[in-house]
Amino acid sequence: MARQYSLEKYRNIGIIAHIDAGKTTTTERILFYTGKTYRIGSVDDGTTVTDWMDQERERGITIVSAAVSAEWKGYQINLIDTPGHIDFTAEVQRSLRVLDGGVVVFDAVQGVEPQSETVWRQADRYGVPRICFVNKMDRVGASYERSIESVRQRLGSNPIAMQIPIGAEANFRGMVDLLTERAIFWEDELGREPREAEIPADLKAQTAEMRAQLVEKIAETDDELTLKYLEGEAITIEELKAALRRAVLAGKANPVFCGSSLRNRGVQPLLDAVIDYLPSPLDVPSVKGTHPRNGEEIERPCKDDAPLSALVFKIVSDPYVGRLAYFRVYSGKVSQNAMVYNSVKDRRERIGRLIRMYADRREDVSEVLSGDIGAVLGFKETFTGDTLCESAHPILLENITFPEPVISVAIEPKTTADQDRMGEALRKLSEEDPTFRVHADEETGQTVIEGMGELHLEILVDRMLREFKVQARVGKPHVAYRESITRVLDKVVYRYIKQTGGHGQYGHVVFRMEPGQPGSGITYENEIIGGAIPKEYFNAIEKGVRESAEAGVLAGYPVTDVKVTLYDGSFHEVDSSEMAFKMAASLAFKEGIQMGAPVLQEPIMKVEVLAPEEFLGDILGQVHSRRGEILGMEPRTGNSQAAKCMVPLAEMFGYATDLRSATQGRGVFTMEFDHYAQVPENVAKAILNR
Repeated sequence: MARQYSLEKYRNIGIIAHIDAGKTTTTERILFYTGKTYRIGSVDDGTTVTDWMDQERERGITIVSAAVSAEWKGYQINLIDTPGHIDFTAEVQRSLRVLDGGVVVFDAVQGVEPQSETVWRQADRYGVPRICFVNKMDRVGASYERSIESVRQRLGSNPIAMQIPIGAEANFRGMVDLLTERAIFWEDELGREPREAEIPADLKAQTAEMRAQLVEKIAETDDELTLKYLEGEAITIEELKAALRRAVLAGKANPVFCGSSLRNRGVQPLLDAVIDYLPSPLDVPSVKGTHPRNGEEIERPCKDDAPLSALVFKIVSDPYVGRLAYFRVYSGKVSQNAMVYNSVKDRRERIGRLIRMYADRREDVSEVLSGDIGAVLGFKETFTGDTLCESAHPILLENITFPEPVISVAIEPKTTADQDRMGEALRKLSEEDPTFRVHADEETGQTVIEGMGELHLEILVDRMLREFKVQARVGKPHVAYRESITRVLDKVVYRYIKQTGGHGQYGHVVFRMEPGQPGSGITYENEIIGGAIPKEYFNAIEKGVRESAEAGVLAGYPVTDVKVTLYDGSFHEVDSSEMAFKMAASLAFKEGIQMGAPVLQEPIMKVEVLAPEEFLGDILGQVHSRRGEILGMEPRTGNSQAAKCMVPLAEMFGYATDLRSATQGRGVFTMEFDHYAQVPENVAKAILNR
């Protein structure tokens, strides 16, 4: 099958932003202008293409990232619309892992918001080049300049203004393109035909000044252009575009565009910018992985005739067709009915139906080539983060790591008929969402589900009811506490000896245990030299430590932030076994936790409260009464203040109602998990007594 588009004409991009900045509306306009839809979908009316779940349409928020394909000026654009809400951060993370570029949308009134910072840092982590779109230019209080300034200050990036808005707030009607020095106006209701014209007379002086700044900023990123600029030579538009593209790919610059997606203004120049400045699969470095058996590094070029390497980044349980696995092909190609090798699970899978996704609609294709994104039906063993390759040329791509859940609720079926359906529903939902966990509480016999926040669990329970027809009773939310130690233990010794009729059991380990860095989890090191313990028992010892860490000694919560070092021990020629060493390690760890002055730890949330200034006293009082710590204040537009605080998650239940009543409904807040910290003694006592 010949390529419809050459590789340099592909763009795999994501739309990322804070909640309510207008990502889905922007995606809808892109689909409309690229001819994929014949009417414009609206978030408010619940008619959007990418927000296709009932819960998304009712709440007006994006919950799962949706992949759509569109074509613009001879280029294939694979677009992923990601959620903005912090509870669905895993969706953003796994999308960024497989994307080449990003469009970061900002609200022109708010500028950089808390979740914008989070997604920006995630994009930094995966090295995703990005351009910025300042949306909602038609809102009261919108400011392009202030938004750019907040990108510079709060994100520490190098934003370059590419346009000047024409008109402000309700009178916003177009913009001046600083590169071509032409004005663009939108006159028809649907914004289909932008009209180019001369720059309005009152903007000519500002345009000349801003263009000079633009040329200087682009020249700074390129040595050749710097020389030309200093010598006063004219620089062509092509040279400026090429240099800016190189700067964006290297992460040195972020071009900023403006518009109003809801009013259908500014989306076509943004699409042009996606093609001009964001990378094709050929512009990003070749994918690197390791050999699953010997661990040596392998690099795979983005070519159709190279050995296959693809990463599964999302699983969706479709009520009609079964399990859909989304994947990104980095090299080689995936063909229908071919056998592929899952190097994580060491299993072979057959490719069933191959699909190009268009939100919840789909078209069948016979193969997906390198650099492209597709979906496959019928995988049995393959999950998020697994690598697909050829068994003759195995490769293991870097897995996607997800944050740990911080909140849990107990759930039980209403009838015996619901019992079986609930098990099936929970299994499917946890396959789809790596931040959603299910386990049985051994003491109470209840099924407990864990997630990233109240909204996350509420939506999962809602999906159980609608998609899987399970009626269930849900308990009150509980915080996912952890246990840790506060004392350094130089020597924790445990000898596991059992004498039975035949072979006995013998395992002897000596650990050093100390409090780890916050957020480090359980770090395990092995310093055995000289064969005090044979190598074949090393894995069993580490396994014993990690399994023992699943339940602590105070209240059975998982143990975290502890560094364990194995540095001595002994073995018996006949009686030692993997089982004996695993038991010794497990019991030594438990003993160490008890001796290490164990404490309870709780999740601390980074909270930002935005409210009019006159309510500031009440807000600060509320935060203090919830054991919160104020980090600082920041003035925002329209006489409002943003208070940044750290508050324990346990104290945040029901905060939305209290905030609304204290601010006459005008206050809003966002929160995200930051770190685990020790619970004060009086609070810990109350929790343990419970």
